[in-house]
Amino acid sequence: MGVVVEHVEAVVIGGGQSGLAAAHALAGQGVAPVVLEASDRAAGSWPRYYDSLTLFSQARFSSLPGLAFGGDPDRYPHRDEVAAYLDRYAAHLDADIRTRRRVTGVTAASDGFRVELEGGARISAGAVVAASGSFGRPHRPGLPGLASFTGQVLHVADYRGPAPFAGRRVVVVGAGNSAVQVAAELAETSRTTLATRAPVRFARRSLLGRDLHFWLTLSGIDTAPLGRVLRTPPTQPVFDPGRYRAALAAGLPDRRPMFTDLDGNKVTWADGSTEAVDSIILATGYRPDLPYLTGLRGALDASGRPRHRAGASLSHPGLAYVGLEWQRSLSSNSLRGCGRDAERAARRLAARLRRGRTPLPH
Repeated sequence: MGVVVEHVEAVVIGGGQSGLAAAHALAGQGVAPVVLEASDRAAGSWPRYYDSLTLFSQARFSSLPGLAFGGDPDRYPHRDEVAAYLDRYAAHLDADIRTRRRVTGVTAASDGFRVELEGGARISAGAVVAASGSFGRPHRPGLPGLASFTGQVLHVADYRGPAPFAGRRVVVVGAGNSAVQVAAELAETSRTTLATRAPVRFARRSLLGRDLHFWLTLSGIDTAPLGRVLRTPPTQPVFDPGRYRAALAAGLPDRRPMFTDLDGNKVTWADGSTEAVDSIILATGYRPDLPYLTGLRGALDASGRPRHRAGASLSHPGLAYVGLEWQRSLSSNSLRGCGRDAERAARRLAARLRRGRTPLPH
């Protein structure tokens, strides 16, 4: 007896902020989505981020469409508050959300797509939204000597808090928000260096008494479709409430140019000096986590990045993306911005489902 295939209108892969926003947008277009989330909770990666993480934007700028964040609109919500908000949002949605459903593959079919799940189940869908984010694919750059380093190496995705590093010699690699926040936190209990290729760029968290995101929204910069023309997205500055620039100025942590070599547990710095290091933490970002699309010919490029224009697949008209960094704008992979991209994707997919499916590329 063959495997029974379930037939649905649309599958959304990923139950985090982008997947939930996509489900909301599809439902608003009259499409019944099925959301497939690999973990046991529709809160995305938020429960697994480091303990002290807070949003860079105020609660008033951090809601998905259809449900306000709640509480003091001027506060900067903590990681656990965001996860709880996403739990509420998922419960609020009129959508079939299935947890512990890991997607292992997507293939083209005459009527749309076949979605393969861990364990062998299959779902037939007329449209697919890839909204699985990037947390599952931490970027580990090929730094000189890193493969042979005998100390501890971990990505910031695996960092939770400073306690295990107390009294140790630590190097944090990176110049973004997470790198600076984690390095400053570690420097309170360990000797920590922030290693970067260029000086850290800071942006004030507030200007003229208003949160920076107020001005980004008012000016239109937050929603400008710059992602359509950017070949290499720029590194965003570190949003600073006043603490981090002061911490670096005080040498807690100290900032140095990137090391030139690693040998055993020794680091060689740009000035030629060497010293023993206990731990290296890579705060070097993430890449789109889309292994399930490798069998969908033309969907990804040679490096595994999606081939798309503003979230619309360039190879498969029934496939869309939501939540990619700079997918369309500065805010595309944020709570405040992914909903706009989800609405665009949902309108396009719903129109296609209504008019019938066009032949898929061969």
